[in-house]
Amino acid sequence: MQIAICSDIHDNIWKLETALQMMRDVEALIFCGDFCAPFTLTQLAEGINGPVHAVLGNNDGDPRLLLAMAQKAGNATLHGQFAELELGGRRIAVNHYPEIARGLAASGQYDVVCYGHDHTLHEERVGETLLVNPGEIMGRFGRSTFMLLDTDTLTVTVHDVE
Repeated sequence: MQIAICSDIHDNIWKLETALQMMRDVEALIFCGDFCAPFTLTQLAEGINGPVHAVLGNNDGDPRLLLAMAQKAGNATLHGQFAELELGGRRIAVNHYPEIARGLAASGQYDVVCYGHDHTLHEERVGETLLVNPGEIMGRFGRSTFMLLDTDTLTVTVHDVE
């Protein structure tokens, strides 16, 4: 299964539009927080054919409207602060914060742990767990990136959004 992982859009709908074109063939998408405005969630959900699993970030100031937009989209689930998923036969945990993600990865309960917040592209193994931060879609602090996770091989590839 091919899963897109992205984070920290911060309302850069132009970069998001380009990223979504690059994600066209994914079977699911994981979002690690900081849409900012609810219309960004709508754009994300409309750009993906499969399910979208999202957690809240520290800049998502209207969670009530974000939840309403997710429900209206039909293919998006806003999990709150934390998501525990099973996709492609893999146990995946998602949250926004690196310090929480590291602890989740160290627990050994998950195959993959995804996070965002610090806008820093990151991939490492913590024991048997793959710990990843897909970087930022926003592009303010450098590269605009997302990851594709292959659940069969438990590997990620980084994609730059021009």
